[in-house]
Amino acid sequence: MSTLRLGDEAPNFNAQTTEGEINFHQYLGDSWGVLFSHPADYTPVCTTELGATAKLKAEFDQRNVKVMALSVDPLKDHHGWIDDINETQHTDVNFPIIADEDRKIAELYDMIHPNADEKATVRSVFIVGPDKKIKLTLTYPASTGRNFNEILRVIDSLQLTAYNRVATPVNWQQGDDCVILPSITNEVADQEFPKGYTEVKPYLRLTPQPNLD
Repeated sequence: MSTLRLGDEAPNFNAQTTEGEINFHQYLGDSWGVLFSHPADYTPVCTTELGATAKLKAEFDQRNVKVMALSVDPLKDHHGWIDDINETQHTDVNFPIIADEDRKIAELYDMIHPNADEKATVRSVFIVGPDKKIKLTLTYPASTGRNFNEILRVIDSLQLTAYNRVATPVNWQQGDDCVILPSITNEVADQEFPKGYTEVKPYLRLTPQPNLD
């Protein structure tokens, strides 16, 4: 299959999860979504990741983001593993974990990389917009845990730039200055960015984050 690219529609699917059967697109509704895969249940790095995700529920809710995890293990293993996650990470898993025993979803999203492992998924991340289009993809090796603060930072940038004609510069965080798109003339920028802007170069103009008071 061809690799999914940014801007492609996120393939829809039906799946059994720890919170019942879901249809992916219906589950997202008008929300943003994060779909992320795990090499296997009962593995140490995955256990810490799912615990961290559960603790960030308020952050995801604030951003109108729904989260789903996936591995190719069966549903009964997921439920047992959740008990371990809750115990060791001092949290309560509060999002669905997909059981993808036949690997159909993993293959649909190209989550299995034979050079790494012919059976297990790599640590893939897909951020999906309310339009069901893929906004970001990340792929980590099985040995490296993901940085969920970075995932939240990317969501903040994606949501900001979806509704404002700006980009976010290197190491941008909420509240930092943004970059005005080069396609916007100074005359238009004068009207569109009432907080003003600093012209470092004609193609590099910095303006305060537009969606903050």
